[in-house]
Amino acid sequence: MSEQQVYDVAIVGGGVCGTALLYCLSNYTNLQRIALIEKEEDVALVNSQKTSNSQTLHFGDIETNYTLEKAERVNRGASLVKQYLLNGDPEQVVYSKYHKMVLAVGAEQSQKLRDRYEVFKQLFPDLRIIDREEISRVEPKVLEGRPEDEEVTALFTSEGYTIDFHKLSQSFLANSIQDDAKAVDVMLGTTVTRIERIKDEGYQVTSKGPDGSSKTITAKAVAVTAGAHSLLFAKSMGYGLDYALLSVAGSFYLAPELLNGKVYTVQLKKLPFAAIHGDPEVHDVSQTRFGPTAKVLPMLERHRYKTVIEYFQTAGLSIAAFLSFFKILSDWEVLSYIILNAIYDIPWIGKRLFIKKVRQIVPSITLDQLTYAKGYGGVRPQIVNLNTQQLELGEAKIMGDRILFNITPSPGASTCLKNAEDDTIRLMEFLGGDYKFDRARFLKDLGIEAESSKADVQLSA
Repeated sequence: MSEQQVYDVAIVGGGVCGTALLYCLSNYTNLQRIALIEKEEDVALVNSQKTSNSQTLHFGDIETNYTLEKAERVNRGASLVKQYLLNGDPEQVVYSKYHKMVLAVGAEQSQKLRDRYEVFKQLFPDLRIIDREEISRVEPKVLEGRPEDEEVTALFTSEGYTIDFHKLSQSFLANSIQDDAKAVDVMLGTTVTRIERIKDEGYQVTSKGPDGSSKTITAKAVAVTAGAHSLLFAKSMGYGLDYALLSVAGSFYLAPELLNGKVYTVQLKKLPFAAIHGDPEVHDVSQTRFGPTAKVLPMLERHRYKTVIEYFQTAGLSIAAFLSFFKILSDWEVLSYIILNAIYDIPWIGKRLFIKKVRQIVPSITLDQLTYAKGYGGVRPQIVNLNTQQLELGEAKIMGDRILFNITPSPGASTCLKNAEDDTIRLMEFLGGDYKFDRARFLKDLGIEAESSKADVQLSA
């Protein structure tokens, strides 16, 4: 192929992480040719769509399943997104700012929250403990109908950001194609069918366009940011063979205006799934969303049954995969949680069971106020290590020869710019030579001081 047809980097997948990487590469490196390939007709229409996720910018302050170490890491990543929004979205097209809290009910939970506050308050100076009286002022529905003698405490902060990650991805895209000196090619409605290693040249990426025609490009390095599909691509190339996926689908319920901000419940430590919470829709305070539920589905994408076959191709039908899933699901606490969450999606009975969870937040809510949100919810791909037969929580990244694969469950969207920063460093190392990343300018533009050395950068394992 001619030099003009060779891209420096090809990005496969145009969700919030893929578009964040495109933004970083196009603005802060000296790469001259970059391709973004996305199978949908627009960016961020799968898990980054606003109806597919919990619309939360996670910092780690009210997520009670985070250790201090993880909270520090997530806070650093989320702060990049926060600064991007504060600098570039003064009209709040992409986000809305609400207060947020994690609610403790009863003496045991309240004490745990107070203990947690003592550990986390230095990292989050805006975080504070509030009592029943203040809770009643900021979230009156949380106490309406609640027994007077029930102890209630909350960790509260005004620094809550509810994000439309679809619009954030569009913003990244719009801010990635402004330099006429560079070729930034965005191929929408284009499905990648094969990625092949080419000796000394990089990779050939074959795709099918909107008109059904086949197209092949060459890239010196490749970043696959295709969510659950990333592991499918990795396995097709001989990477990630010791991993499988437990696809956890989240659903939501809607209610009329009940909350003024985001209200979390205390996370169960043994369960790797998000605790039920309630918050206003990102741009519509008149709608309160409760969820997510968490049910296991053999699909790579929610509501798309054609991905069932792809799921089993990814998970594998090996004895190791079967034993791993059996071990994980044989834990009664995990299994009963998954069964109950599956029932939440069943008409009539699901709402009657789920309302018990919602009443932990809003005790006075009535059955007729709660409506199942049809079409809402995405898939969070939880990594299963076939060697240890355990779930590996958090973001997953597989490294290859001039290629990387991001499999990004929650809070991947919150740390999308940090992932982009890390992946840009890796891609520069892949390419070598005169390729450079102006990381100091990247951070300066976001109003964040660069660390003193590259070794300070916390690259994800």
